[in-house]
Amino acid sequence: MKDISWDDYKIAYQVAIDGSLSKAGISLRINHATVLRRINQLEQALEVKLFIRHQRGYKLTDAGCVLMDEMPEMLANFSSLENKLQNVEGDISGELRITTVSSFSPVITPSLKAFREAYPKIRLKLISTDDIVPLDSGAAHVSLRAGPCPTGGDIIVKNLTKIRTAYYATQGYVDEYGKPNSANELNQHQWVLPTPDKYRIPFVNYVVDKIDKDRIVFQSNHFPDIHEAVIAGMGIGPLGEHQAKLHPSMVKVDLDIGNKDESIWFVYHKDLKHSARIQCFYQFLIAALSSNSLLEKSNKPSHD
Repeated sequence: MKDISWDDYKIAYQVAIDGSLSKAGISLRINHATVLRRINQLEQALEVKLFIRHQRGYKLTDAGCVLMDEMPEMLANFSSLENKLQNVEGDISGELRITTVSSFSPVITPSLKAFREAYPKIRLKLISTDDIVPLDSGAAHVSLRAGPCPTGGDIIVKNLTKIRTAYYATQGYVDEYGKPNSANELNQHQWVLPTPDKYRIPFVNYVVDKIDKDRIVFQSNHFPDIHEAVIAGMGIGPLGEHQAKLHPSMVKVDLDIGNKDESIWFVYHKDLKHSARIQCFYQFLIAALSSNSLLEKSNKPSHD
């Protein structure tokens, strides 16, 4: 077998996923010419074509389909190997990749700063997204997930904390429009809400089911945008109580919504069960969040 760089396989796999050199370059943060050169280099070394070039993009050959099928497992295996090697010494150092929902990012950031100060050899990478990042992909070591308890045979789940969410408006909005006193009055107000892909969330669904859609004056698929719009006075919208307390002009709108407390789960892959970094980070977060009066630590048992 000729000497082939593992990176060439990863680049080819990204082209297979994205369907074009330019999109793969954006995903990999390298230029278009480098992607093309590495693809050509890999195909020449293998003496096989992985892609058929079309004006509309790169299509997979039979060999390319094999690459597409086999790479996910290989990437997962390499990620597992990397994690095991990094945790042999039990040293609190190296990169710690964390993914969390966008609404929790402002809560956790001060704790991340404090964690770095306590363990200066740690390098932190925070991936803020409302999508679930598969832990077996290696993209993240820890996932701080919101909602129902995550399930899966390859993960370990611990109940970390809860975030209280309610509806708020600025004092200026209330002075001009008042507050709804019942569900029948919701349609008389201006609303700041997430886009329809978030309507499944109970506290969002409660409102959208009772109002005309033209009462929604601002939407975003990104919760921090929603929060900023509420704070700016565009209308009534969801806000974490920890955020509302930072803005004295915010007025709580009492609505009869059940399950307003959202659980945050600390999730990691079973291969990292003995990782000193993961266990130390968990204990640090528990201590940091439990000392924060804006959050309520859950006493539910963990799932090991």
